[in-house]
Amino acid sequence: MNLKEDAWRMIQAAIEAVKPHRLIGDQVRREGDVLYVREQPISLPKAGRLVVVGFGKASAAMAQALEPLVADALSSGLVITKYGHGVPLQRIEVVEAGHPLLDENGLQGTRKLLHLVEPLTEGDVVICLISGGGSALLEALPTGITLNAMQKTVQLLLKSGATIEEINAVRKHLSLVKGGQLARRIAPARCVSLIISDVIGDPLDAIASGPTAPDSTTFQDAVAVLQRYRIWEQVPESVREWLTRGTKGAVPETVKADDPLWERVHNIILGNNHYAVTRAQQVAETLGYHTLVLTSRLQGEAREVARVMAAIAQSMQQDGYPLTPPAAIIFGGETTVTVRVKGKGGRNQELALAALIAMGPHARGYLIASVGTDGTDGPTDAAGGWAYPGIWRVAENKRLNPLDFLANNDSYHFFKQVDGLIVTGPTGTNVMDIGVILVDGTQESHAANGN
Repeated sequence: MNLKEDAWRMIQAAIEAVKPHRLIGDQVRREGDVLYVREQPISLPKAGRLVVVGFGKASAAMAQALEPLVADALSSGLVITKYGHGVPLQRIEVVEAGHPLLDENGLQGTRKLLHLVEPLTEGDVVICLISGGGSALLEALPTGITLNAMQKTVQLLLKSGATIEEINAVRKHLSLVKGGQLARRIAPARCVSLIISDVIGDPLDAIASGPTAPDSTTFQDAVAVLQRYRIWEQVPESVREWLTRGTKGAVPETVKADDPLWERVHNIILGNNHYAVTRAQQVAETLGYHTLVLTSRLQGEAREVARVMAAIAQSMQQDGYPLTPPAAIIFGGETTVTVRVKGKGGRNQELALAALIAMGPHARGYLIASVGTDGTDGPTDAAGGWAYPGIWRVAENKRLNPLDFLANNDSYHFFKQVDGLIVTGPTGTNVMDIGVILVDGTQESHAANGN
């Protein structure tokens, strides 16, 4: 078996399964003046206006898939996506902006988006295309919170090891559009949100910080996150002042579930990590592997998760448990990295590097890989990394010690030197991460096969 080739086929199939053209093509159709989304009918306005807006890494690709279905009824549209993720559109404007840190383009794009939706009336319809990355790309800041203050706060959160739900609890309470507040600004028009989820369990209030969903978090929750990760004193004073005012009721809360606003809002999940890992499993089965989807809800520190994945690979090799080789374990979710040293990498690359170390230089007949489905992993041009015995041999020949790179959170520079980076380019989708553990049962070394 060629483990690397097989793993690549599984990864490619998983990503393809959650691309917008596939999800929208399979789940959205139009009959006359009615758009059916997962068989839920949505009447297009006959006299009013139809506006399409979006934000997230997949929003431009989502708009490209939806546009032909509604072009004749479309009044206007705008989507905000990450730099490099734009695609050609006919009637919908594309704004590219910063991610994972908000930038001026994101603020300007949001102002233009609000200009489209705020004048709308009860007879109008807004379709929102929402995907992962929307938290950084859609933003309107409160008076007194500068772009620099927001950037510094998010940088501290990203390095702290906080989960995406915790990070978004803070973001929502430093925003005038997150936590249901965009839906409030769209009202009284009807709002239909089509969503590709990048959050474990698909909580609507966490995906892109829930701009069209009720918010279950509070100002007090936001303060607690910053205190829990010991960065409360490090965030800008203006941020602390705003959040403190919120805890005292001096600033309006985000929109809660009991608001009558939600009677005119529909949030529909089109795709998530489960779709991706299920497709990877199907491909693995056709390739002759015994298969198991471990989870689509993986969480935890990347290097600790890696030790577990390595232990599973060793167990299958030595004990035939939980699967007898040839075996494929597929997992999905989103790990975190607590950045201790200023290296370069991402959570998938760090997981792969830590798994390589945990397997050791003498293990044979295995491959472990982890990949971001959006095609990017941290502030790098890679999507993830490979761990297999051949990587050890290249590292030894170049006198590279993987432990040194892991200690420095520098997985990118390690894998770049040993040809261990997984590079996909922007994929146009985002459903967190997917990973595979392959064991061929031979425990023999086949460097050319990625074993």
